[in-house]
Amino acid sequence: MVVVKSSPITVKNYIGGKWVPSSNNQTYKRENPANIKEIIWIAPNSTEEDANNAVDAAQEAFKSWSKMSPINRGKYLYRFAEILESQKDEVADLLTKEQGKPFSESLGEVNKTISEVRFTAGEASRLTGETLPSERENVNIRTIRVPKGVIAAISPWNFPLVTPLRKIAPALVAGNTVVFKPASVTVGMGYKIAELFEQAGLPEGVLNLIIGSGRNVGNQLVNHPKVRGVTFTGSTGVGSNIYEQASKRLIHVQLEMGGKNAAIIYEYPDIEKAINQIVPAAFAATGQRCTSISRIIVNKQDRDRVVAALKEKTEAYVIGDGLDKQTTLGPLVSKDQLETTQKYVQIGLREGATLIAGGKASDQGTQGYFFEPTIFADVKPNSRIAKEEIFGPVLVVLTANSFNEALEICNDSDYGLAAACFTQNKSYQDLFVNQVEAGMIHVNNGTISESHVPFGGLKHSAIGPYSIGSTAKDFFTDLKVIYDAN
Repeated sequence: MVVVKSSPITVKNYIGGKWVPSSNNQTYKRENPANIKEIIWIAPNSTEEDANNAVDAAQEAFKSWSKMSPINRGKYLYRFAEILESQKDEVADLLTKEQGKPFSESLGEVNKTISEVRFTAGEASRLTGETLPSERENVNIRTIRVPKGVIAAISPWNFPLVTPLRKIAPALVAGNTVVFKPASVTVGMGYKIAELFEQAGLPEGVLNLIIGSGRNVGNQLVNHPKVRGVTFTGSTGVGSNIYEQASKRLIHVQLEMGGKNAAIIYEYPDIEKAINQIVPAAFAATGQRCTSISRIIVNKQDRDRVVAALKEKTEAYVIGDGLDKQTTLGPLVSKDQLETTQKYVQIGLREGATLIAGGKASDQGTQGYFFEPTIFADVKPNSRIAKEEIFGPVLVVLTANSFNEALEICNDSDYGLAAACFTQNKSYQDLFVNQVEAGMIHVNNGTISESHVPFGGLKHSAIGPYSIGSTAKDFFTDLKVIYDAN
């Protein structure tokens, strides 16, 4: 494949409808994770002062934006979706260069974003309250939803387009204004989001983009007195810190965090069918998804069949630059993520697990952050590779003597985001649905979410109302109850 290098994009903050550098004029660069010699963009390393300016712009815009009809606010989202659809190949190309995932996955993320934004635009006509009977004569009771104010939206690098829009779109429809801080390694997509909203004619200050570190910019947003809600997706450690800071100001948070998602295979005769569902769910985005399946729990008699099917499926992956049409597994997003994955492979070997496939970095001749899809078997339930989130292409296999034991192993985790179960036994299906400790449950299919369905988890995986779907408004609006006496 011949890779054509392009000039780096000059990224700026977008504050009050204007593109501006950081107040200190400091910048930093981002390399292509598939080819570290190629610089994708140069971006501002912003300050607390810049964050304050963005919040002030959002607060000023809130005065008029919150008074606009929700239906009219929704029209801006429809416009955004139309413009994104007209530029989707260009956007997917940038996404792949910046994040590393194969172009087909990037295009899938773009299409999913379009679907979710259109659904959310329709929510403008569904911001409903209730009419309730009163215990008293001549009193009418009703509830209404009102916008919170300025929302800080802090997004991750693994899905740098769809995840921000899961925050920005429902916030805007509900009448809030937004200060958006993308992950530091994927600010190119944040820049593109703001650019597309500018093209859609969004009024100045309604959406503001601020680029910088979590330490300088993120913390300032969380602690700013004019910020009335924080929506964050990322690691549980960072989310916990945000939760602690926000609690001191008694503001609402919506946190979507880590996962160590399991798939149980038990009394399911078509092992190959199950593996065909599990492997893509494990290795899409090179395993860098909060909903990735990272554990398989199987009854002992099916262990060998499962391992053989996994090995065959995994070794069929083609590792390479995501812009190469042959590639089915792109690089990890950064050197840090590559080193973390390498570290966990060594931990697994020391813990006595059996390495079935992969286990090492892949040299593609570009010094990119490539790592082979990796399978461990004979993994102990209390081992680190079975308990800790790796966020890389590592899938572990554990065995159980009974379905109840499999369910216990599945639930023996700090996380509770997603879980899958492959079984033809109806009683096992019911037991799984009722007792598994996860927010999103999949029976006989992989961990795929849909564009109109609530997305969230339990335990250390999430706090606050689920995003997407009908539950998003529970975070992005406040409820008022009106007692009206005639």
